[in-house]
Amino acid sequence: MLSLSVLLLLPACASFSPDGGMSVTADIAARHLRKDVVAIRNDEEAEAARAKVDDLLKRTLNADTAVQIALFNNRGLQAAYNELGIAEAQRVQQSLPPNPSISISRLTGAAEIEIERKIAANILALLTLPARAEIATERFHRAQLAAALETLRVASDARKAFYRAVAARQAASLLEQSSAASSTTAELARRMTASGAMNKLDQSRQQLLHTELTTELARARQRATSERERLVRALGVSGKDLAFKLPARLPSLPNRPPSIKTVEDEALKGRVDLKIARSELDSLAKSYGLTKATRFINVLEGDFIDKRKEERTTGEHSHDSGFELTLQVPLFDFGEARAREAEQTYMQAVNRLAQKAVNARSEAREAYRNYRTSYDVAARYQRDVLPLRNTISEELMLRYGAMQIDVFALLTEARQRIAANANAIEALRDFWLASADLQAAVIGGAGASSDSSSNTTAMAGTSEPAGH
Repeated sequence: MLSLSVLLLLPACASFSPDGGMSVTADIAARHLRKDVVAIRNDEEAEAARAKVDDLLKRTLNADTAVQIALFNNRGLQAAYNELGIAEAQRVQQSLPPNPSISISRLTGAAEIEIERKIAANILALLTLPARAEIATERFHRAQLAAALETLRVASDARKAFYRAVAARQAASLLEQSSAASSTTAELARRMTASGAMNKLDQSRQQLLHTELTTELARARQRATSERERLVRALGVSGKDLAFKLPARLPSLPNRPPSIKTVEDEALKGRVDLKIARSELDSLAKSYGLTKATRFINVLEGDFIDKRKEERTTGEHSHDSGFELTLQVPLFDFGEARAREAEQTYMQAVNRLAQKAVNARSEAREAYRNYRTSYDVAARYQRDVLPLRNTISEELMLRYGAMQIDVFALLTEARQRIAANANAIEALRDFWLASADLQAAVIGGAGASSDSSSNTTAMAGTSEPAGH
């Protein structure tokens, strides 16, 4: 009866959310990425996601469409959403009262038959159920943030893989054009040498340039293939989807870089991994309090007993009922070890949160400095280096036509012009990669999920009251 009375005072059991707990992830993806996310749980949702991916793959990709395809199509991300579903199931399970145990025994003697029925319930588990349900809710909220963090990580990886793939393709295209031009020039030089209009030394220099460019072209094509495969893995595509189209060039530099004066504050307020660490701290604080409150009790069970006796000879019977309370005597275990463990786990989370905050501020500052430096370098190539290199090439051609310089100077300039264009492509690629890194430093998504998951696992056993 005591157990039933306690049961009536308990709050209502939790239920599954209609969206499977995806609201937090969807909100963060919409606010920071302006993208949609979906946890595929049935054939209809899979077909809808497939249709959207097919539509996006028909177009030439850009960074935003690449991110959206990855969010719809990446199976690793779907596995993270499955983890969220598991966490919600555990939350609902933790909100349920413990199942009572029922036992029936029948003893037969020479004179009588005795039948005993017993219903037992874990009173300690019932008393601590609200606290355990609240802790499970905190864990579920942390799982929601972890799913959002994984979403940001997949988006960041896809965006960076896109920029790398386009840059590698653009560099290979530059070398293809340069190699084709040098092939024509080398053939012309060979013919001029055969007719006596060019000496063997200049013809050999021309041939050497063509050979070097051909070698560099082979390497550039290999890099382009590798970067495209990295993008394939980020998008999660296969089969006929591998024929997706990439743009020929990287996006242009913005006219001016956005000024982020409060990048550190933005990181402290917006980083999802910091929110996870704060949630873990709150959950551990409640778990620590629960452990302290129950440290002297390992077992507390209440039993309702009903016993019936029947005389074999006379057929008379008697009926007895009553209660039994089981309490484990804390003779050897005063709960000190459990309390110490909970305290140290809590302090571990405090120190981890403090270290994460320091790291977040530092990473934000570093990412912003890298972002600004990358912008300045790329802008310097676009505004100064490439125009000056074109001017030098034009002036050298004029001097070569006036026979003021030899072909060696032209070849040297050709090498430097090709190198300058290749460096300009790399500088522009580095800027866009730095832009993605800055976003990850401010909102998260750069590899903190493994820490959070391990911490969640480590604290999983601390909030359960003993004896349950």
